[in-house]
Amino acid sequence: MSSRCIMVQGTSSSAGKSVLVAALCRIFSRRGYRVAPFKSQNMSLNSFTTSENREIAIAQVLQAEAAGIEPSHHMNPVLLKPKEDFTSQVIVHGRPVGNMNFNEYQVDFRGTALEAIKESLEYLKSRYDLIVIEGAGSPAEINMRDRDLANMEIAHLADADVILVADIDRGGVFASIAGTFMLLDERDRSRIKGVVINKFRGNLDILMPGIERIEEITGVPVLGVLPYDEALRLPEEDSASLADRKYRGKGKIKVGVIRLPRISNFTDIDPLEYEEDVSVKLIEAGDSLHNLDAIIIPGTRNTINDLIHLHETGLAHEIMELSQDIPVFGICGGFQMLGRRVVDDGGHESAHGTVEGLGLLDCETVFTGDGKIISQSRGEIIGGGLFHGLGGETVEGYELHEGTTVLGDVKPLIRVEKGSGNLRDGGFDGAVDGNVAGTYFHGIFHNFRFRRYFTNILREQRGLEPLDYDRDDFRDSRRFSLDRLAEIVENNMDLSPVEELLKN
Repeated sequence: MSSRCIMVQGTSSSAGKSVLVAALCRIFSRRGYRVAPFKSQNMSLNSFTTSENREIAIAQVLQAEAAGIEPSHHMNPVLLKPKEDFTSQVIVHGRPVGNMNFNEYQVDFRGTALEAIKESLEYLKSRYDLIVIEGAGSPAEINMRDRDLANMEIAHLADADVILVADIDRGGVFASIAGTFMLLDERDRSRIKGVVINKFRGNLDILMPGIERIEEITGVPVLGVLPYDEALRLPEEDSASLADRKYRGKGKIKVGVIRLPRISNFTDIDPLEYEEDVSVKLIEAGDSLHNLDAIIIPGTRNTINDLIHLHETGLAHEIMELSQDIPVFGICGGFQMLGRRVVDDGGHESAHGTVEGLGLLDCETVFTGDGKIISQSRGEIIGGGLFHGLGGETVEGYELHEGTTVLGDVKPLIRVEKGSGNLRDGGFDGAVDGNVAGTYFHGIFHNFRFRRYFTNILREQRGLEPLDYDRDDFRDSRRFSLDRLAEIVENNMDLSPVEELLKN
């Protein structure tokens, strides 16, 4: 059969596009179809390195997992990573092509981006039966319609029918659906074949009069009402969702995660929530750091600016003091901050030049402008300091960083077998000194034995018995969540528009 395309658009950001795409990928791959996700243009600081050593948004990685296939840069040909105000790093086919402001990207670069999108779409269509496309934001952003690279322009390009999803949990769901239809012209509106209402809590009978009326107004059917299920635990699309993120907060062990202004790859922290007795707390300026059992400084899209933020808010001083008593762990940009200084005299990341770090590790990071390191990585824990009992353990992750780090009188954390680590030519990664450690490996806590060792240290600090290394609740929960998501959609949504599409 020739390839078919279905597209999921939303009445707003965070309406549920990503998870509905994942569900459709899961459902139809299980029915025997070759299915692939696609998002032409994504703006996200949550990204991942594929086996091709290309960078794509984490949402497309989850969708590929749901489809049972290896993620590819063709699933997200254009990725925009906000860097500073009104400027983003532009990544095309998984590789950075430069930093651009709005006009540079939308006017000067739009044609190049569109060609990359077309190339990737054709690549997927030649290899899969069904392409499930995710839109971005809302298709009714009428001020941007002539520059669209993510919604209706892509639906026409792919000849895709559109399912419109709306979030009832935000309120005003019927107005958002009707308003979207009203603001689209007839050509765009004709693409929409059905509506899905997402995150519903309550009695469906009470909702039915509204559903019947909105079907009259729009002329398209409501294909389903998806219930809100708090048991689902799936990676968030981008840092904007952190405002609504509710980490488990009742565990005896409290891990504080510094919410940097330009936080990236915060899904690195998710596995910790699945450790028994562990609670995760996002720490902002003004929050108390007392009674924490560990501090994690995550990745950032701008190490220097966020490091300055830590100094200006007093968080830097508090972290330095607490490092005498509790573990402090940095990932990527967070690792760079732990050193003596970060040097950027060429202005490759910011205009601030050299900035003093936290001084908790004897190392120095230098931005040279040699380009971004994008790699899947693997290595062996060397041991020492906080991780003295874990020597020889193999860990895997991925790297997405600029800048290289030179160690002084401090031990590296990992002997690199694959990837770059501290220096571009590999060798060693990270550093460890007593309670303080850091790494360039994103996904380090996705390694079960590493994570369990770390949390067992915290358990012992609290006088709790260490846990065995017998079951990875995070891995099991992720599989459960994808299966449960597919079940919810199958049980509550009319899938006939997709089924009919595949018959033709």
